[in-house]
Amino acid sequence: MTAVQVSRKGAGRIAAGHPWVFQSDVLDTAGAEPGAAVQVTDPAGRTLGTAHYSSASQIALRLLSPRAESIDRAFFRERIAAAARHRQRVVSESTAYRLVFAEADFLPALIVDCYGEYLVLQALNQGMDRALPDIVAALLDVFEPAGILARNDAAVRTLEELPREVRVLHGEIPETVDIQMNGLKLSADLTHGQKTGVFLDQRENYVAAAQYASGRALDCFTSTGGFALHLAGRCESVEAVDSSENALRTARRNAAENAIGNIDFREADGFSVLAGHASARRMFDTVVLDPPAFAKTRGQMEGALRGYREINQRALRILKPGGTLITCSCSQHLSEADFLGLLAEAALDAKRTLRVVERRMQSRDHPVLLTVPETLYLKCLVLQVW
Repeated sequence: MTAVQVSRKGAGRIAAGHPWVFQSDVLDTAGAEPGAAVQVTDPAGRTLGTAHYSSASQIALRLLSPRAESIDRAFFRERIAAAARHRQRVVSESTAYRLVFAEADFLPALIVDCYGEYLVLQALNQGMDRALPDIVAALLDVFEPAGILARNDAAVRTLEELPREVRVLHGEIPETVDIQMNGLKLSADLTHGQKTGVFLDQRENYVAAAQYASGRALDCFTSTGGFALHLAGRCESVEAVDSSENALRTARRNAAENAIGNIDFREADGFSVLAGHASARRMFDTVVLDPPAFAKTRGQMEGALRGYREINQRALRILKPGGTLITCSCSQHLSEADFLGLLAEAALDAKRTLRVVERRMQSRDHPVLLTVPETLYLKCLVLQVW
């Protein structure tokens, strides 16, 4: 393998347990090809491990192994099999889950989601894109999928100078796939749906939210109805709002498939709906806020903080005393501490008192590496309002 030399700062980052080395900390690429698996060395020539090299991204190296080894079909087969064993321990009552979660499964920049007998993957850097033939072969070694789809349409691929595309890598992919989740039958559009089909990271939070829900509920940013469908069995009625007509079409189909008739799906802007209910003094017992990421970069944080503060303040104004607010943020750059802080500010502005009932994160099939804070991105808080 080509030996890429990194600075002492880059070596220190690896020693601290983080698999990324930035372009500014690469001393010598030795002519490494884009996406190649390379040997990483420190300034003294000592081997630090094996990594994928990117010629385009600010993240030049993503460590795959702490030693020099071949990154081939056998390597991917071993890592994927280990990831599958973890999911066997933590996933229950669901045929849809995240099988490989990038850095958290020691396969940086690779996502693989399972939807019954179908797999959907995302290769998010030059290295994983180049390794796709070995990755697909390894998946076929470990599983017997009816189809494998590449959802390589994520914006981050542009930073890697890779095309944004969706293509079938094995077998066939139907227009929709039926999955089971928490006792519900759901429909997933693997080709066009959000992320790779549905929001798998909220799977366990759906169940938790239902435990606290009651009375009249409002689910803002419902997408394909994840929270609303789970709340319906515990609530008198649920108003579920989203701005996407396509997502709501799937949500209505999901409700019909499960014979759920107490959800009113509305195509509308979540901010406007919250403001309208506050003006009309319509009150709810339960409100769920699960908006898209307001801050995809650190430069967007100021606006994101205003957005999160505003929607939570509006939600607090329409909650009855003793009511429940389930509020989420999937903005990786927003820490839980900052999220709690802005919620406290929103409560003071709304002249309400909040009590934290439960602090949650993404489902356990999206594990977190302690030394890689980027693997913890989803915050979900259950709050009681007075």
